[in-house]
Amino acid sequence: MKRVVSISLGSSSRDKKVEAEFLGEKFLIERVGTDGDIKKAEELLRELDGKVACFGMGGIDFYVRAGRKKWMLKDAMRIAAVPKKTPIVDGGGVKDTLERKVILDLEPVYGIPVKGRKVLVCSGVARYSHAEAFLEAGAKILLGDLMFVLEVPVKIWTLRGLHILASIIAPIAVNLPISVLYPTGEAQKKPKPKFRDVYEWADIIAGDYHFIHRYIPDRLDGKVILTNTVTDADVAELKERGVAWLVTTTPEMQGRSFATNVIEALLVAISGKRPEELTEKDYYDLIERAGLEPRVERLN
Repeated sequence: MKRVVSISLGSSSRDKKVEAEFLGEKFLIERVGTDGDIKKAEELLRELDGKVACFGMGGIDFYVRAGRKKWMLKDAMRIAAVPKKTPIVDGGGVKDTLERKVILDLEPVYGIPVKGRKVLVCSGVARYSHAEAFLEAGAKILLGDLMFVLEVPVKIWTLRGLHILASIIAPIAVNLPISVLYPTGEAQKKPKPKFRDVYEWADIIAGDYHFIHRYIPDRLDGKVILTNTVTDADVAELKERGVAWLVTTTPEMQGRSFATNVIEALLVAISGKRPEELTEKDYYDLIERAGLEPRVERLN
């Protein structure tokens, strides 16, 4: 049995372990949270290095991007440098393939209207493929990077605007501690309602669940949430807040939709190759062969 382990800076209360079979091979898939403790994450990576097929790195990405320009996160590079034998991925390959496909399939395959709809993408630099795919599908987007990452009440309405702001802010921001930029550990549990107007404006709210949840209002009646990394408790909370549809770009496994880093680590393990050897076409082929489908669930 191949073992895939995601070491996450997120809350340990969201840990999960499942066994699953893909293409006739059994896998043990684990998510281990460190409650925002980077040193603990590094210790776990050292302990398991060479003992698992692939690591996922959760709660932080290798880089943020706008168009073709990428900026590497200092904390992420520190963590990614720890394992010497086992490859480590952050989910970027899945964001640019599986997630993009799910968005383009929303209307023609799953019957959820996208063309002409208003979409809040919580962070364009974290989910640039989201923004591109929704625009391609005919939606109007609002990019919430300044609000959801830096808590600055400024809306971004175009990819060009995102490119300009990212070129100014990203070189500085990527050197900040990840806890300043993204909810980690206990911060993932305690939403503080804010920016209510952008939640109300949107028909579809898309992005990392912890960004969506960071300022979530009491009511989201009739909204579509497109995300991943949700637990049974998260789903119950979204239902209670009036969400109409929940779409997770990654499949449900025993009540859990894992993060993109987990699914990418799984695909690398299935392939038997190093991450750097896999092309975009390889990811699409692996996704199809493994039968990975999104979770599309009517809540209200």
